[in-house]
Amino acid sequence: MTSLHAMAAFLGQSVLPVLLVLLLAPLFAGWLAIVKALLSNRTPPGLFQPCRDWVKLLSKETIVPEGSSALFRWTPPAVFSLLLVSSLLVPVLGTGGKPMVFGDALVFTGIMAFVRVMMALGAFDTGTPFGHLGGRREMMVGFLAEPATVLVIFTTSLFSGSTMTFQTADALRAGSLLPTPSLVFGGLAFLLVLLGENARIPIDNPATHLELTMIHEAMLLEYTGPSLALMEWGSAVKLVVYLLLGIGLFFPWGLSGTVRPESLLEAGFFLLMKLLVAGLVLGILEVLMAKLRIFRVPEFMTLAFLLAILGFLSHFVLEV
Repeated sequence: MTSLHAMAAFLGQSVLPVLLVLLLAPLFAGWLAIVKALLSNRTPPGLFQPCRDWVKLLSKETIVPEGSSALFRWTPPAVFSLLLVSSLLVPVLGTGGKPMVFGDALVFTGIMAFVRVMMALGAFDTGTPFGHLGGRREMMVGFLAEPATVLVIFTTSLFSGSTMTFQTADALRAGSLLPTPSLVFGGLAFLLVLLGENARIPIDNPATHLELTMIHEAMLLEYTGPSLALMEWGSAVKLVVYLLLGIGLFFPWGLSGTVRPESLLEAGFFLLMKLLVAGLVLGILEVLMAKLRIFRVPEFMTLAFLLAILGFLSHFVLEV
């Protein structure tokens, strides 16, 4: 019985979250595309359209730009692997048991920063103007978003006394359903950070390839075949992981406190409902908002930083 319990704990804390993130990433991308198409009065694509696109890319030939080094070739698998590892640092189905990987939110931020640097270096390695353009803009957004992310983490850690995402989710899940002012400010800041870190509107428009506006897509122009599939799949994984982090820090109700199968199934149902709502909210925001000029991006990320500061200070001023 002890060995079976240990095996169930291992599957519930390490293998299952990674598999769920791999599965949910294309499905959430398809759901978001459906929401945006319906709100724009267009015929929506299928829910599994991202899966079909990436399977098609995996069957194509990989073309490497002339003059590029091994850095360009190894960036897609390295980025994809690191993003999968980051899924172990956020609550997916629950917080029960001792996590196989300590879910420090600061480590999560460090991994995301390293992924950003690798993507920018891979874009620089191509030697193309668009690669340099996208890489520089990506580093600018990351430089502005990281301080706000760290402040949001510190704000939520005040409720648990730890930056561990699992402990923070447990502490907030045991508290009141009514959000405190610090969590409201922190949640708004995290929403702006999520849009910036994942190159969503109004920071970037992943559906266009206009050289004057694109950021993330400019770094992917030289990738083809399986490499492009890994980069696009990794972008979808990153968005889902950020959503899971936001759910764990601000909407942890419904997460399982144990590794029992029935509790995990119930937590899976709540997770699907939350992701459906998150896709609806993101779709509405992207349809209603316009793409910002690149020179207005610092103002947008500064707003996220100010909201994070308000959330951090309001915890001490209001003592809640």
